[in-house]
Parts: sequence; structure tokens; C-alpha cells
Amino acid sequence: MEAARALFIEKGYFGTKVEEIAQSARVAPATVYAVGGGKNGLLRTLIESGTGAEEVPVILARIEESTDPADLIRFIVRATREMFEKWADLMRQVAAAAPQEPTVRETQRIAHASMRHGLALTARRLATLDALRDDVDVEAATDLLWLHLCNAAYFIRTDDLGWSLDRSEAWLNEALPPALLRRP
Repeated sequence: MEAARALFIEKGYFGTKVEEIAQSARVAPATVYAVGGGKNGLLRTLIESGTGAEEVPVILARIEESTDPADLIRFIVRATREMFEKWADLMRQVAAAAPQEPTVRETQRIAHASMRHGLALTARRLATLDALRDDVDVEAATDLLWLHLCNAAYFIRTDDLGWSLDRSEAWLNEALPPALLRRP
């Protein structure tokens, strides 16, 4: 898994060969297919390991326990930033390969579904706390959170605009409350 991750990040999905993964992991290429399911199986397993990482249930529990809407927004901004820091290099390669490879596109959908689940939970919690603006329902709040916090949005801020993650986090903490929350 680690050999595949390192090579996917270094060479991209299409530039990585099963033989290179096998050589880096010190196993036979047949083992990569038998145990890992080849390149696609390894990539999918890597992404699923992220969606099932030990911090995910902790994040979800914190969302459900939150009682302060502004604190919840700061928390979800921090949580997505930390996940982005951990997974950005690999997700950048997934995003690059997905348009050309249906199996990678499916793997990307798994990552997106996991993140949207957490964002929908956040939106529902904000609604339960009666904190959403009158013109923003749970579905709209989920979409607004996605537009601001998905990997693609982070890529735009960091790669295209050259923002640091600190600047991005500060901006998100300024932009999201008025977009989502009713005025006190």
C-alpha cells in the first residue's frame, strides 16, 4: 500500500506500473494483483483507508455533539484542512486520472461520498441547533459546505491562487458563517 501510494504521488496513476509497485514493495508483480487487486485495487483500498481512518468517527462524533454553531464551523474547517493536508497529494492524482479512467472515477466517488456525508451531518446539526439562515435549508447548507471545503476548492485556493493553508482556513472561517448562519 505504501509503495503504491508513494509511486502514485510521484508518477501519477497512469505513470505508475504494477512492476514498479512490486519492486518497491519487494514482492512479485503477481502478488500486487493477487493481494492488492492491481493498481486500481490498491488505489481504491488507499482511498477507502482514508474514508475509514480512525479520526473519521471522532470527527463525526464531534459534529453530532456540537452545541455552538460558530465553533462547529471552525471545527469542520479545521478537520477538512487536516484531511486535505494528509491526502492532497494522492487526491490530486485521483482528480487528474478520474476523467480518463472509470475505475478511478468510481474511487473518487467513494472519497466524495464520505466527505459529503460529514458535511451533510454538519448541515443537519446546524439545522438542529436552529442556526441556519432562513434562506438556507440543509441541502443548500450541505452544498455550500461542499463548494468551500471539497478537495477541488482547496486545490483552487492552494494551487491556483497560491494561498497557504493558514490563509485558506482564515478565509473559510470568515466566509462560511455569514453564508450559513443566521445573525445572532
